[in-house]
Amino acid sequence: MEKRNIIIVTDGDDVARSVVEHATVNIGGRCISLSAGNPTMLSGEEILALIKIAKHDPVVIMVDDRGNKGKGKGEKALEEVIQSDTVRIMGVIAVASNGKDKCGMEVDFSIDKNGSKIENAVDKYGNGLDIKLISGDTVSILKKYKAYIPIVIGIGDPGKMDKKDDISIGAPITTLALKEMTKLSVSKVKK
Repeated sequence: MEKRNIIIVTDGDDVARSVVEHATVNIGGRCISLSAGNPTMLSGEEILALIKIAKHDPVVIMVDDRGNKGKGKGEKALEEVIQSDTVRIMGVIAVASNGKDKCGMEVDFSIDKNGSKIENAVDKYGNGLDIKLISGDTVSILKKYKAYIPIVIGIGDPGKMDKKDDISIGAPITTLALKEMTKLSVSKVKK
């Protein structure tokens, strides 16, 4: 069976879900809306079953841990998906939070709230930072699976970022991050 190409977004609240759905349509992909939630309610196995029946690639999923300490539902689901031999991870859209997580994930680059591609991480408002580590809910666990993740793109809070990613204007920042992912992943996909 051919592996499905997936993009993981580390946020899943109601606003993020609507924006990620919209942005996924903008790039011609398929969004697994049921993977959203604050926290994610589906198990990794359930998400994988939905990926399998998605009509075409890329398939975009959302995982969210609701900021809970320790390994929460979103992180457990994420681990199951990443370790599956039925998917090919194109990359992760790492969503920043207010946290000061020193175990954050290093980004390849970020898309700031103005739609600029920057070398470093961003904060939850989409402002550029002077470090490459992005702190965010469900982000720190990704470090353990870096070998499976060819690209990490940082963004601020989907649908927000001082209204510069609002769904009423087409969710341009989230859309741009997904477009960059699909463009770059062709040559970098691992696993």
